[in-house]
Amino acid sequence: MAKVEIAPLRPWDDFFPGADRFAKPDFSDLVKWNNRVVSNLLYYQTNYLAMAIVVFMIVGFLNPLGMILGGAVVSLVFIGSVWGAENKVMIKNFKKKNPTLFVLAVMGASYFLMSLFGGVMVFIFGITFPLLLVCAHASTRLRNLKNKLENKIEGVGLKKTPMGIIMEALGQQEENFNKIQDFLESKIKE
Repeated sequence: MAKVEIAPLRPWDDFFPGADRFAKPDFSDLVKWNNRVVSNLLYYQTNYLAMAIVVFMIVGFLNPLGMILGGAVVSLVFIGSVWGAENKVMIKNFKKKNPTLFVLAVMGASYFLMSLFGGVMVFIFGITFPLLLVCAHASTRLRNLKNKLENKIEGVGLKKTPMGIIMEALGQQEENFNKIQDFLESKIKE
């Protein structure tokens, strides 16, 4: 197993180049769109984290108690969903067959719990808005050669990053990555 490494912060001109490196996703080919999103999440993960921290800090400055409560609720729901997916067969099968719906269910449960505590606006701006920005960038940013190469290295298990671990926990890895990794693991066992 590879040790966990923090991905480098990508330069601004790579993260947000001209309009020629962005395109509307192909909604008719969900597999290709999902692969683009997963690749960009893995490649730009440190940039996305920096962007989310800036938004978290702004919202946290405006409503610190609500932000702490929102972060705790989302973290507990995420941990609970990952635990359930590992230990409950029904949840595991649902996650395997519908990974995107699984992620949406986690977000929906977080939203519902936050509405019970009265922190919906903090949830929307502090947690959901950075996720929306990340999803918009990851969906529209075209992959480049370095992006694809880095993702292949992580996919075969030569390198692990925090986003890779999160994506694996949510069942959002590219199928090709899993096939290559299974092949390499079978060779190692032999």
